[in-house]
Amino acid sequence: MRRPVVTYLQELAERVEGRIGGERLVIAIAGPPGAGKSTLATALRDRLNAGKAGMAGILEMDGFHFDDRILKARGRLAFKGAPDTFDVAGLAHMLRRLRARSDTAVAVPVFDREIEIARAGAALIGPEADVVIVEGNYLLLKRPPWNTLRALLDLAVMIEVERDVLRRRLIARWLAYGLDPHAARRRVEENDLPNGDCVMNESAVPDLIFRAEGAA
Repeated sequence: MRRPVVTYLQELAERVEGRIGGERLVIAIAGPPGAGKSTLATALRDRLNAGKAGMAGILEMDGFHFDDRILKARGRLAFKGAPDTFDVAGLAHMLRRLRARSDTAVAVPVFDREIEIARAGAALIGPEADVVIVEGNYLLLKRPPWNTLRALLDLAVMIEVERDVLRRRLIARWLAYGLDPHAARRRVEENDLPNGDCVMNESAVPDLIFRAEGAA
């Protein structure tokens, strides 16, 4: 049965809350572009921060995009968002640092969709956070070097969405960011949907699968 992804919040929150206590937890929310990962991650963070079980912060995989200058030099700017356009080693290092839970806040990057650039140190995850929610497409990808991340995750969620639903969402996203209809469709068909296929076909088995439809 498929349903809006936010309706899975209760199930996910209960799983996470039941494991809080002791070492910091790293919870991964993976899925294709447009699946609703950010929506679910934000809802989970807000739920945890409003309750008594523990505090949470969010780490975005997209914050580890290589800069456009690097992608242009490598001939990969048109494919920004593909698995090879991310600093995976940097993401792994950040996950290890966050798992260590120092007594100071950790500055983490945030991807600014308005300018399509990752902003370093744009958010903080404080020492009070019992849970770090990391969200992104390729967190469970089996190909190297992405496959090194699975050992750093305490609970992994995959959001599955039908391809036609993703197509509609992604075209609407790019139209909202100012692309004309032709450019939006081309970007979705030539980049976003192939990346989504990669996620669905090459990811390791998660702990939880949420089959979503409709509004994210």
